[in-house]
Amino acid sequence: MSHAVHRVHHSYRDYLSVADDSTVKLEYLDGQICAMAGDTPEQAALAEQMSAKLAAALASGRCRVYSSDPRIRVLATGLATYPDVSVVCGPRTHDPEDKNSVVNPIVLVEVTGKSTEESDRGEKFDHCRRIPALQEYVLVSYRERAIDVRRCDARGEWATTVAGAGERIELQSIDRLLDVDAIYEGAANPPE
Repeated sequence: MSHAVHRVHHSYRDYLSVADDSTVKLEYLDGQICAMAGDTPEQAALAEQMSAKLAAALASGRCRVYSSDPRIRVLATGLATYPDVSVVCGPRTHDPEDKNSVVNPIVLVEVTGKSTEESDRGEKFDHCRRIPALQEYVLVSYRERAIDVRRCDARGEWATTVAGAGERIELQSIDRLLDVDAIYEGAANPPE
């Protein structure tokens, strides 16, 4: 005998009441609330390095760098998520339904992991690229020294540039170069 699985559909308001009181980060999409996968110490260190390098580079400008704490909402698809790093230039715009969700990042950074890489490179990117303000979506590999920058051009088409060990990669939207080795070396486990 087979049993049908009934998925509960939650409203965004239901999600907010749970997410705002939760000790874990919860994503929302299509009425479903899901706990986000936890980061390894290596992923967390890479995310911190990206955040620190971007914050130092943008310290005196009109752009602000955020860790994974602010919720990002894709109004076009309904996704609510917590990227590893986000950059907003100028005033933050909030979701009309949620003052804690930002809807206008110009750059999003995801540090890939074993359990998140496929989603970060596929489904999550497909949602995030529908954010009108988003110009660059950055993927930092957990497996090797490699940073991919997916960039939206003036026609709304996305192209990918990849930089590896010994290279630098440009974030055109904020006019900054990132040294791949510096990111990975800064995240390395310190010697005993």
